[in-house]
Amino acid sequence: MRNSIFRGAAKTMAAIASLALCLTVSACSGSSDSDDSNDSASSSEANQLAGITATGELGEKPTIKLHTPMTVENGAYAVLQKGNGETIEDGDRVCAQGVAINVEDGSELMSTWEDDTPDCSILVDSDYLSSTYYDVIKGQTLNTTVAFGINDESSSSSSSTVSSYIMAMTLVSKSRDLEKATGEEVTDLPADLPKVTRDEDGKPSIDMNGQGTVDELIAQTLIKGDGETLTDSSVAVVKYTGWLTDGTQFDSSWDRGTSFSADLSSSGSIIQGWKDGLIGQTVGSQVLLVIPADLAYGDSGSGDTIPGGATIVFVVDIVAAY
Repeated sequence: MRNSIFRGAAKTMAAIASLALCLTVSACSGSSDSDDSNDSASSSEANQLAGITATGELGEKPTIKLHTPMTVENGAYAVLQKGNGETIEDGDRVCAQGVAINVEDGSELMSTWEDDTPDCSILVDSDYLSSTYYDVIKGQTLNTTVAFGINDESSSSSSSTVSSYIMAMTLVSKSRDLEKATGEEVTDLPADLPKVTRDEDGKPSIDMNGQGTVDELIAQTLIKGDGETLTDSSVAVVKYTGWLTDGTQFDSSWDRGTSFSADLSSSGSIIQGWKDGLIGQTVGSQVLLVIPADLAYGDSGSGDTIPGGATIVFVVDIVAAY
């Protein structure tokens, strides 16, 4: 089941959604991305929250109290409860339960605890998290509760919008994304499909084998993983390469050394061919997608790399999901 502490509440309260953006390196204007010597300072004394407490059993929903009204600095934090679990390390994917608290009156704005829908989108990686959040979360132990101050300066003045709040995150579990597709290789493949090979790291290469334009989506599992099944509410974490049918590569997360989070629930965040081809697949799988233009970039194409009307081909490794 998918949920996001930082994005899931956006349907009812746009301000709470802002923390998802602030967690990332690229979007949080309140974080410091200067040299590494400043990282520890950015998450220490200058950014400490005061006047907030948490009580309750470790690993359970905490009771949060604060002095109200409170003015918060964006990205300021306080460790409210020190956990008793494993240490969170670089590269871990962390699941967190969260409670958002209004700094004006101390009321609860939202919580993931009641429905047991933790947010597992948090990747402890300095290329993903802003320096403030990376420094705070890395090295904590599971069942730790950390409060972050959120001051959404972009919010409107509407009375229905809460622009400042506290997000109290309890770090409840961790996992590691796969490095590549891992499972049972499918052997009875149709002979007329593109031929995919992989190097020792899992990066795919392709022989188009005469593949031409198609009118319907082809979604062929090449490696069958044994992880969870993707649904229309999943975010699939993938590594992928895309080609035109003449063999020209136009994109590859492998070349960038990154993974990509494909939100299968969102309209417009990925092409329809990805959504249709990945729903029902399992984590650990590698999938060949041959996508017709009407499920990809249509008659307009995309930039200088994908012409209008093009059938495009992807090899997608599903390395995690949340």
